Amino acid sequence: MSAETGERTGAGATAAVPAGAHPSASRARLWLLFTALALALLLSELDQTVFATALPTVVGELSGVQDMLWVGTAYMLAGTLALPVYGKLSDLLGRKPVLITGMLVFVAGSVLGGLSTDMGTLIAARAVQGLGGGGLIVLVQSVVADTVPARDRAPYLSAIGAVFALSAVAGPVVGGWLTEGVGWRWAFWVNLPLGGLAVLAVAVLLRHEPPRRDQPVQLDVAGTTTLAVAVTALVLLVSWGGTRLPWASPAALGLAALTVAATGVFVLVERRAAEPVIPLGLFADRTFTAAVLAGLVMAVAMFGTLGYLPTYLQMAAGLGPTAAGMAMLTLVAGLALATVGAAQLVRRTGRTKLLPLVGTVAVAAALGLLATLTPGTPLPLAGSYLLLLGLGIGCAWEVLVVVVQNTAPDAAVGTATATNSFFREIGVCLGSALVGALFTARLGALLADRLPAGAGVDADSLTPALADGLPPAVRAAVAGAYNDALTPVFALLVPVVLASTVLLLLVREVPLATTAPDAVGERDDLPGQRLE
Repeated sequence: MSAETGERTGAGATAAVPAGAHPSASRARLWLLFTALALALLLSELDQTVFATALPTVVGELSGVQDMLWVGTAYMLAGTLALPVYGKLSDLLGRKPVLITGMLVFVAGSVLGGLSTDMGTLIAARAVQGLGGGGLIVLVQSVVADTVPARDRAPYLSAIGAVFALSAVAGPVVGGWLTEGVGWRWAFWVNLPLGGLAVLAVAVLLRHEPPRRDQPVQLDVAGTTTLAVAVTALVLLVSWGGTRLPWASPAALGLAALTVAATGVFVLVERRAAEPVIPLGLFADRTFTAAVLAGLVMAVAMFGTLGYLPTYLQMAAGLGPTAAGMAMLTLVAGLALATVGAAQLVRRTGRTKLLPLVGTVAVAAALGLLATLTPGTPLPLAGSYLLLLGLGIGCAWEVLVVVVQNTAPDAAVGTATATNSFFREIGVCLGSALVGALFTARLGALLADRLPAGAGVDADSLTPALADGLPPAVRAAVAGAYNDALTPVFALLVPVVLASTVLLLLVREVPLATTAPDAVGERDDLPGQRLE
């Protein structure tokens, strides 16, 4: 939404309500809708946190420790490729059919994952889940933008943040309970009833009104294809470079060349596309570009760290799956407090620039502290570092969504939101792949160097339960190897986060609109979200 829109709709305007509806009744229906949307989002977010805690046991049972990073990377790669497509299709066809389709695909991937008997099938299942779940966050944020003024949007987005907090709280605990109880496959099976309930709720509460168009929908097939090639080549390069492929090898150089070439072709295709999947004109706005790139850089550091903290707590600190999940609650507490507090500050002041700056500095400080961890670090002290990390993330993450949406044209909110999420997911993929590649490469070398000869330990099949049963000297060697493989990576991520701080200095403080687009009749082509 443009700055002019924010000024035009002034501080005296009120939030949009359906025509003829009583305001209090409309607000009640609005919250019912967002409850359904939050349930849909919980579908994918809970799965990721449940599975993160179960991952060490899963890869041990399936003898795939060296392929561990692909379990998460496959989900993120597929979800990243789907993100801009979801955003564009929802702008063209409406949010509801795209949202329900995504949830059904995610459930299908969960079925495949529950039936997995080897790492190949498991990785394929995670990719299918990514194709389904990758666009849910974009669609939820787009519906918020359609129905809530920018000035009042932060509390609703903080509710989305609460979903992340809930999944982060419940997921590790549930994942640990399932792993130690009925088995890790139930990390997939629990998605079936939750997914069915989410589909039913969205089908009932969200009405589909296709946008009015003078011309048939034109899908950007060429842009989507070239984008898929570029992203896939990039993720393969950072995942295999330095581990399976030497950086100077012909294969690695070929992947790098393919990434550059496909990106160049994508830019040329988008300039000519009738309905570009990522409109390049969005980047003409300095604030949009700075916020999107800052989110990408921050995602590299944050999610590269978060993806491996549960594994670290189990293998280095000696915690069980459930205890490791409980230890993550301090991070979640910081995230929840900062998200809610940031939302209220944005709503009261209308200012969005300072909070992300503070957040990135806090994240950098937390990563620096995490780099000092040892297997003997007291758990409360490690918890304080995680608390600071959560506070930093909560100050910045959802506020930047408001910044991006507030600078985008009203008719392209879905596409702009998807573009922002796409670049964030690129950062997530890069962060997870780079951290995973560095971590696993260092871990393999350290285990080979430190494990006593004849210890009889298969590093590829090492689970937390097996590690606990090792002789004390061997167990200490394993813990030290995991610690020394991961903590230096935390230190390397500090300047990465500070780079996002520099980018955020370029953000302009744009007035936030106080009326939703459909309240003032500014979006004739709005992809039709109305409360039943």
